[in-house]
Amino acid sequence: MPARTQTKVRRLPRVQRREQILAAATTAFARTGFASTSLDDIAAEAGVTKVILYRHFESKTDLYQAVLDRFCGLLSTHVAEPVGGFTGASIDGLMAAAAAEPAGFRLLFHHAAREPEFQAQADQFREEITNIAYLQIQAMVPDQRWARWAAQLAPVVAIEAITAWLDAGGPDPADAADRVRQAIGGVIGAAAQSSADCLPLPADWGGNRDDDRGSDG
Repeated sequence: MPARTQTKVRRLPRVQRREQILAAATTAFARTGFASTSLDDIAAEAGVTKVILYRHFESKTDLYQAVLDRFCGLLSTHVAEPVGGFTGASIDGLMAAAAAEPAGFRLLFHHAAREPEFQAQADQFREEITNIAYLQIQAMVPDQRWARWAAQLAPVVAIEAITAWLDAGGPDPADAADRVRQAIGGVIGAAAQSSADCLPLPADWGGNRDDDRGSDG
C-alpha cells in the first residue's frame, strides 16, 4: 500500500506568517465579502492550515479587523496628513496606497461599510474625513452651506475616482493623481462659484429654456 503524502507548511517567523495570513485574508475578503468568506477559504488562500490561522487570530471578526488595521497602517505611511485634507500630497498618498494594496483599498472604503459588524466603524471613518475636508474647504467657499456640500462630496469623488482608476487597470500612474485632483477641484469650484458664474446646462438637462421659447416679433 503506497504511503500517504502530506503537504507540509513551511515554517516561518511569527511576524512573517501573520503578514502572509493578513495579505491572503485581504484578497479573500475583498473577493467574496465578510459573510461569504470562511476561515477555511482564508487558510487555503494563505496556504496554511486552520490550526495555524487560530494561532494568530481568535475569530474571523478578529481577522477582518486586523486586515482593516493593516491597510490603515499602510495608508498612514503614504499619507502624512489627514486623508480628508485633499492636498496634493494626500492625493498622491492615497493613490500610492491603492496601487500598493488594491484589495485593501476596496475593503476599507467600500466593503466594510456594507458589513453590519463594521458599518459603524466605516461610517465614523467617513465622517472624520468629511469633517477634515470641511476645515480646509470652508476657507475656499464663502457660503458655508455649499462648503459642507463640497466637504461631503469631495471625499466620495476622490475615493470613487481612485477605485475607477483601479478598475481601469491603473493607467498613466505618473499623472493619475493630477486627474483625481482635477475632479476634486471641480467639486470645490462648483461650490465656490456664484449662481451667475454657473456654466449653462445642455437643453436636455433643462438649460436655456428661456432661449427656446422663440420670439413673436
